[in-house]
Amino acid sequence: MVLRQFGGTMTDTKLADQADFIRKRITELRLQRNMSEYELSLALGHCQGYIQSIVSGRTLPSMTAFFEICNYFDIEPWEFFFPSIKNPTMVHELISSFQKFPDQDQQFWLLTLKRILAYYEGNKSLSEMMHTDFLTK
Repeated sequence: MVLRQFGGTMTDTKLADQADFIRKRITELRLQRNMSEYELSLALGHCQGYIQSIVSGRTLPSMTAFFEICNYFDIEPWEFFFPSIKNPTMVHELISSFQKFPDQDQQFWLLTLKRILAYYEGNKSLSEMMHTDFLTK
């Protein structure tokens, strides 16, 4: 199927799905702030119908506008594509702290995290885990 959008053609369903994701994600972020499309358009410094033109499928944001949107919602561009991240500030702190370790220590902490997650997936609490030989395996 060929879609005539964005000043050209989109023949790839994946591209259409990605464009739809961007529109829905902007709407999700906007609604989390209880903002109208109009309010967000103006807050980003665009004309009043800018966000409406994106979510209706008439256009997509430029890269500059995409970065402005991410900045406005205080998220990194990569986080835009991971809506399951509920606390980006904590994720930033975790990544920043993790990067301070040398590679060997990063490997240790990653292995430790994987072991903790395996216990959680087995429906065990952190206190139950600590009463086992978890750290010596």
